[in-house]
Amino acid sequence: MNRRIGTIVGAVLVAALFAAFTVAAQSADPWIGTWKLNLEKSTYSPGPKPTTAGIVKMESVAGGVKITIDGKDDQGKPTHVEIGGKFDGKDNPVVGSPLPNSTDALKRIDARSFEVAGKLDGKPTVTTRVTISADGKTMTATQTGTNPQGQAVKNTIVADRQ
Repeated sequence: MNRRIGTIVGAVLVAALFAAFTVAAQSADPWIGTWKLNLEKSTYSPGPKPTTAGIVKMESVAGGVKITIDGKDDQGKPTHVEIGGKFDGKDNPVVGSPLPNSTDALKRIDARSFEVAGKLDGKPTVTTRVTISADGKTMTATQTGTNPQGQAVKNTIVADRQ
């Protein structure tokens, strides 16, 4: 009898652990991971389009995300930018930005999307809405706003999960 109870308790524990891991895996933010810019599917206005495909790495942080973007500038020099913070709408400094006094504020939209509101010297510039496809393989970042030169920005940046 004790052996049977032990077997039942063991089976219940295994089922509970399996359920906990399944819930944890399902609740992970779909944007977490490494993404490569797909230049063929991306559009930039006013442009120009980057000449090399950058890499975006997204990591989970308590209540938010850390985004690291590695690429090359117009002269082919390596660039490294870090943004991130909690999804609380508060401004966070942009590390490695070519524009001093740049900040970004993060806000979760739903289970597959979030928004990044960019500012320069405290004034709104470009807002980026990041959405992950239902299959989790494609990230689309839609940017609208005004660049530092006063030009209207309308970019659609597509990246593939690596």
